[in-house]
Formats: sequence, structure tokens, C-alpha cells
Amino acid sequence: MFKGRHFDRSVILLCVRWYLAYNLSLRNLEEMMAERGIGVDHATVHRWVVRYSPELLERFNRRKRAVTKRWHVDETLYLMGVAGHSHSMRPG
Repeated sequence: MFKGRHFDRSVILLCVRWYLAYNLSLRNLEEMMAERGIGVDHATVHRWVVRYSPELLERFNRRKRAVTKRWHVDETLYLMGVAGHSHSMRPG
């Protein structure tokens, strides 16, 4: 996936993750990387986002757990009230 890239895999993934997860501009990421001693252009970060986002999304979806229709009632919900009736938790 990252074969032959000028930058390390961790730098590429970090930039793509920060861009997608947080409300950061490409120029903000360029400045943040410069503060860490990594000289990367905002256009390069944009190319990384365009190139790696679909593949990362596909890998994420493959590892994501399946959603089921089963659910469990938590005990605290029963103690707090069922069908509008409140229950006292004081010992009797």
C-alpha cells in the first residue's frame, strides 16, 4: 500500500486520519507536521487523502463487527422504572 513512498507510512496515516477525523484544513496539517520537523506540502496531504481514504474505509468495514437485531435490557433500567412505575431501592 505504501511501497515506494517518500514519507514513512506512519506520517501518511497520521495526516489522513487527522484530516478525516477532525475539522482541520490541509494547510493546518502542513503547519502541524512542520512543527514536528516533517516538511510536507498541503497538496501532498490532499493526494494522500484522495489516494488512501477509499482503501482505508474498505479495510475498516471488513474488520467492523456485524450489527445484530438482538439487544439486552440493562438491570438499571428495570430498577429505575418499568412502564412508568417507579420502584424504591430502599431496603424493606
